[in-house]
Amino acid sequence: MEQHKAPRIAVYPGSFDPITNGHLDIIQRASRQFDKLIVAVLNNLSKKPLFTVEERKELISSVTSHLPNVEVDSFRDLLVNYVDYRKADVIVRGIRSVTDFEYELQMASLNKQLNHNVETIFMMTNPKYSYLSSSVVKEIACFNGALGDLVPLEIEQALRKKYEGLPKLQQ
Repeated sequence: MEQHKAPRIAVYPGSFDPITNGHLDIIQRASRQFDKLIVAVLNNLSKKPLFTVEERKELISSVTSHLPNVEVDSFRDLLVNYVDYRKADVIVRGIRSVTDFEYELQMASLNKQLNHNVETIFMMTNPKYSYLSSSVVKEIACFNGALGDLVPLEIEQALRKKYEGLPKLQQ
């Protein structure tokens, strides 16, 4: 008798404002580990993002369209509640540094306390992206710096459009 195994579903949460090549590296690698990977854009009301939640979802969908088991969604709730709602078992988090690890370990422990069924898996970022963050990308884009190795072309174009015509800081 053949038993049907439940699909392995993971959630990769973040603000992704904007998504970077480092994020994409984690998405591509995590998508090979799970039947479904949900890239969940956090709608954080305390932050002033450059891109709206809908814009971020569209941009992520565009650069992950070649990954058939990746879904893009958004949420405005406790992460563990969202993970439970999506019937996922795992939270995927990328780690760039020891500082990231300390913070992410604290969050993973808190999430485990809130929902003992949820596991967090840490994926080490490819060393070539260890310096990369959305904040750094936005700052470089603001001053019209080179973004080619930091984000996909679609994201670079969206950033250029956002910053087009905005006044530059005076020296």
